[in-house]
Amino acid sequence: MSNYKTVFFTLGVLQIILGISMIIPILTQIIYSEVDSSFIGASIISIIFGVLFFLSNLNHDKKLNLQQAFLLTSLSWLSIAIFGSLPFIFSTLDLTITDAFFESMSGITTTGSTILSNLQQTPKAILLWRAMLQWLGGIGIIVMAITLMPIMNVGGMQLFKISSNDSSEKILPKSKEIALRLIYVYLSLTILCALTYKIFGMNFFDSLTHSMTTIATGGFSNYDESIGYFNSLSIEISSMIFIILGSLPFIAYIKFLNGNKKIFISDIQIKSFIKIIIFSIIILFIYLVVQNKGISQINIRVIFFNVISILTGTGYVTGEFDGWGSFPLIFFLALMFIGGCAGSTTCGIKIFRIQILYLFISNQLKKIIYPRGIFVVKYDKKNVDDKFMASIISFIYLYLIIFFLLTAFLSLSGLDFVTAISGAATSISNVGPGLGSEIGPNGNFSALPDISKWILSFGMILGRLEIFAILVLFLPAFWRN
Repeated sequence: MSNYKTVFFTLGVLQIILGISMIIPILTQIIYSEVDSSFIGASIISIIFGVLFFLSNLNHDKKLNLQQAFLLTSLSWLSIAIFGSLPFIFSTLDLTITDAFFESMSGITTTGSTILSNLQQTPKAILLWRAMLQWLGGIGIIVMAITLMPIMNVGGMQLFKISSNDSSEKILPKSKEIALRLIYVYLSLTILCALTYKIFGMNFFDSLTHSMTTIATGGFSNYDESIGYFNSLSIEISSMIFIILGSLPFIAYIKFLNGNKKIFISDIQIKSFIKIIIFSIIILFIYLVVQNKGISQINIRVIFFNVISILTGTGYVTGEFDGWGSFPLIFFLALMFIGGCAGSTTCGIKIFRIQILYLFISNQLKKIIYPRGIFVVKYDKKNVDDKFMASIISFIYLYLIIFFLLTAFLSLSGLDFVTAISGAATSISNVGPGLGSEIGPNGNFSALPDISKWILSFGMILGRLEIFAILVLFLPAFWRN
């Protein structure tokens, strides 16, 4: 395995960081008089494994080829999910290994699906750890989406290369430079969000944890009622604003800091993202007005919040939408698939792929009408060649195929149709709550069979890492080349 020393060296560093970060929940245990051995034991184990990986691979060459980049991407998320589950296993919650891994995977992939109930009675350190996992997962995927995935040509992400001269051998040096800027922006937004929540009525602990899961568009809350627990318009408006800020491409923030002051109104992804939010709210509002034969029963506040939360994959809820009828449920299912902008903390297919697919279909229709015409697909004033187009179409095709396969496997595991199809959608799109009474906005995933939880966990990491980064590891040809 000498060729993979850089991979395991990096994994060692990640495990050490993860173990050290567990000191924060330990301090929380001391503050709230909840001291036990859960985080102390988990921290020691994580650091020991991290140090072993670190020391045994000190003589790495500080370079990654394409094969190693794919392996590092997948193993990073898997290893953090495994070691991140240790505090849940060692806690007083009496969770099984399956439940602990599910909660950890849901956290690090910023999905937000949970097996915990009675969150108000859950130890503060566990609630903080859930929020920290989502926060770390959010910044992790931003860094990978901007540095690794474009170079690995994952699903058309090569359109977002920082430089046309990027190569896999330059990944580590370039990622260090970019990561520092991204962390600065990410941390600043988190602090600003926490201060805003505190000003509008949250206590210090709630404002801290909810700011982490808001910017990460993760959706873990300290209450079973989610953001709806606070019943505060100012908190909900603040949450929507910061969810949107977390859903924008973070490379736009760097461009803004570098002097491009119009980037947020000129970026083609951001403009489409805002349009989708506005049109979705209007469509649902009109539907509910027609259904209720008037506007007196319509809570526009709930419509606004849930559209933004579901589209971005955050998963916060402020009210029940299960009773709105069949159309809103199907509509929310479609929003789950769309997701937010590339290079943000959101998941789903992503806005730019939907845009390019639309351009491709329009181009094909033009070719039918004008057989001798020559039409070039352009995205953001850049030509989209056949390689990019094939990558994007194959990603969307594979995304839908895996969604149907996940639905089929969940159905075979004993789930009803609504739970299976919404569970598959919420896992691969990393949204959080599903539909129906069991895993809907007022339920959780605790009652599902263990096999269903493992299927959903696999769907989460597939969706978080853009599918190809995981599936390519199962191809024998990948390891031969």
